[in-house]
Amino acid sequence: MPTLNDIRSTFLNYFEKQGHEVVASSPLVPRNDPTLMFANSGMVQFKNLFTGLEHRDYKRATTAQKCVRAGGKHNDLDNVGYTARHHTFFEMLGNFSFGDYFKEEAIPFAWELITKHFELSPDRLYVTIYHTDDEAFEIWKKVGVPESRIIRIATSDNFWQMGPTGPCGPCTEIFYDHGDHIWGGPPGSPEEDGDRFIEIWNIVFMQNEQFEDGSMKGLDMQSIDTGMGLERIGALLQGSHDNYDTDTMRALIEASADVSSTDPDGPGKTHHRVIADHLRSTSFLIADGVMPSNDGRGYVLRRIMRRAMRHAHLLGAKDPMMHRLVPALVRQMGAAYPELPRAQALIEETLRLEETRFKQTLDRGLKLLDDELSGLSDDAPLPGEAAFKLYDTYGFPLDLTQDALREKGRTVDTDGFDAAMAEQKAKARAAWSGTGEAADAAVWFDLAETHGATDFLGYDTEAAEGQMVALVKDGAVVDALAEGDSGWIILNQTPFYGEAGGQVGDTGWLRRLENEDDQAEVTDTQRMGGGKVFAHHVTVKSGTFKKGEAVQLEVDHKRRTAIRANHSATHLLHEALRRALGDHVAQRGSLNAPDRLRFDFSHGKALTLDELRKVEAEVNDYIRQNAPVETRIMTPDDARAIGAQALFGEKYGDEVRVVSMGTQSGSGKGSNGNTYSLELCGGTHVRRTGDIGVFVTLGDSASSAGVRRIEALTGADAFRYLSEQDHRLAEVALELKAQAMDVPARVRALLDERKALSNEVAQLRRELAMAGGAGQGGGAEAREVNGVKFMAQVLSGVSGKDLPPLIDEHKSRIGSGAVLLIADTGGKAAVAAGVTQDLTDRISAVDLVKAAVPELGGKGGGGRPDMAQGGGASAENAEAAIKAAEAVLGG
Repeated sequence: MPTLNDIRSTFLNYFEKQGHEVVASSPLVPRNDPTLMFANSGMVQFKNLFTGLEHRDYKRATTAQKCVRAGGKHNDLDNVGYTARHHTFFEMLGNFSFGDYFKEEAIPFAWELITKHFELSPDRLYVTIYHTDDEAFEIWKKVGVPESRIIRIATSDNFWQMGPTGPCGPCTEIFYDHGDHIWGGPPGSPEEDGDRFIEIWNIVFMQNEQFEDGSMKGLDMQSIDTGMGLERIGALLQGSHDNYDTDTMRALIEASADVSSTDPDGPGKTHHRVIADHLRSTSFLIADGVMPSNDGRGYVLRRIMRRAMRHAHLLGAKDPMMHRLVPALVRQMGAAYPELPRAQALIEETLRLEETRFKQTLDRGLKLLDDELSGLSDDAPLPGEAAFKLYDTYGFPLDLTQDALREKGRTVDTDGFDAAMAEQKAKARAAWSGTGEAADAAVWFDLAETHGATDFLGYDTEAAEGQMVALVKDGAVVDALAEGDSGWIILNQTPFYGEAGGQVGDTGWLRRLENEDDQAEVTDTQRMGGGKVFAHHVTVKSGTFKKGEAVQLEVDHKRRTAIRANHSATHLLHEALRRALGDHVAQRGSLNAPDRLRFDFSHGKALTLDELRKVEAEVNDYIRQNAPVETRIMTPDDARAIGAQALFGEKYGDEVRVVSMGTQSGSGKGSNGNTYSLELCGGTHVRRTGDIGVFVTLGDSASSAGVRRIEALTGADAFRYLSEQDHRLAEVALELKAQAMDVPARVRALLDERKALSNEVAQLRRELAMAGGAGQGGGAEAREVNGVKFMAQVLSGVSGKDLPPLIDEHKSRIGSGAVLLIADTGGKAAVAAGVTQDLTDRISAVDLVKAAVPELGGKGGGGRPDMAQGGGASAENAEAAIKAAEAVLGG
């Protein structure tokens, strides 16, 4: 019986032999389509090839594309675990032609692979075509499909469109008949929603272009886009009707059962299926750079994670278990998707931290759910307000609440939930904040196709000559930029670095070779057209710059030097953090600017002062080592094989730059051999680590859930910062009349002295108040009100915190009774009341305070029956406040 890994390999090998380029799966976060939250089909990474915006050195491709459908338009989350074929994560096998072959080859390819290589019986196969596609009909007959099993479909189910306008075309689908023991009818029949006939392959014939008026014309480049779900064909080839019975899913289900000590096929069967599916989607999303958060892609990831974790809870798991399943996933899929083992430590740590957090609130949230349901009739839906409270207070997304209620046969008043959601409604509905990489404008792709990629010279030089091949102003290509104009200049080669990988773009100057007095200031450099074109944003200071002319390019050397130092320091910082905190540390973002660096990394808690000092010291140790910074070009696989760190979710080309710096001392060698830091990086760096100068951290803070941020300075900025700190210390030492080294001890002594004096002053104030000294309203005497001793006094020169001990002393003096003290604290009033223990069943100090406070311009007040406090705007009406309290005693 073939495994899913066997089936994937058979598919890719077959099309490779048919002249197709085997292209690696693109990341789940699309790089070329801002309308998609996640890659949800095999054609996503080829979208610009189909539309003609981009060309590559192959016209046939085949892929096994990882896909996620759990948010936005494509959302299968609610059904996962309860049906045989719904998943949040799945693999789509596909073959593609970009203006190469068409129907005459695409249909035979599919038929040969399915019937000969996968050995499915032709008698069990049916095909559908768009009702007007006679060409496809004849080709299917030619490969051997009887007319009776070729079904014409007149609906949009068999007509594909990229959008309301643009490329489109008919589809043809292959269905497998599982037999009459399963209910259902062929496609197009009234029983087509049954499970007997299952679609296993779809071929899109991209042959037309549709216009706004509804008319169509044939495309000059007719293309093929196909898709076959690996899980679906895998279940079929492994003799099952259920995707969860495939070898990969079964292995994950059994791992879940083993960790939870439950039966994989017992009462918790659905829970195991949910966990197995969600383990795949969450792990792959984290490996591709998505981290749990409260918006965008991170919000959807968190929804998936928490749904799986609730099902783990229902299995009886007392401790976090999702992270313990990651090794099983890596064993099953790590060979096909090497990003999984590379990110394993990060995936495990992220899952563990998220589940630990969620378990702290899960029990309380489920108790609230049960409490809400207990007051409802058996068929009443959960009120929307209650569902929103679960979301807002306990982090329960609506679909998780619905999932929990489904098992009880209950529903949610979603209209009520939407009303309660108010401003958060858009986020809950779409789970997408609109962030992400916008698609490059067509103008940049046109320029990239016309002129090719910009040749970057900046690794070796900061000055060069180049030819202006294009100019862009206000989004349109122009022939010239005149004095005072701002726009973009594209050259055939440049030493200017285009912003990427956290390193900001270079600035500097362009000068016309024919007249060096004609100058343009470069204020930014960006990468356009899929990263191929380096676009220099300029403001022309003098002269006119025309297409085709040659210019002298000069990078701002001082600024580039500072940026290089900061970028190299982040590499050393990354490695120092991994060694100090653990292998789960991975870069989550960075900024390498001329004046500072910022480094975001995966870690679940704040660094201690000792950890931060250790990291800072280690970075400076390797700076002082003054080791050469070396760069090598190699394949991504070779780079990772020697232990190079890669940015998760980043898509690398056929060749990468591997930057190494620092030599380890002693015997503690890691996977990098003697090299301290080894990373894949396309940025610019110092020649030797000593060029960084010095490294100073400014602190550690939270960036987002599970992500910390360190900001730091290097070189002259770090020296300036340390010098300023030293001058401040010298000023403090001068004021303290102490040596700088003695300042900490002197400050501690002064703080101790201040505390002692403060306590002494407070005690003296209390003694003065008790003695009825000056300003204390005289020696207050207790009087009897309604049979209760009542002592009231207005004080000055004491604070609100002095009142409770004074209350206790007065209570001790009168033995039995109530005390009210009002302190004039300098523009405001503080109130405290006390009742001796023998009277608290009749009189409450809280009532006395609440009666007095309004007379003083305040509100509320609270405490215990024997001691309460409050405050007001002024002590001016103190006598009225005393009378109000007296009235409480008077009944």
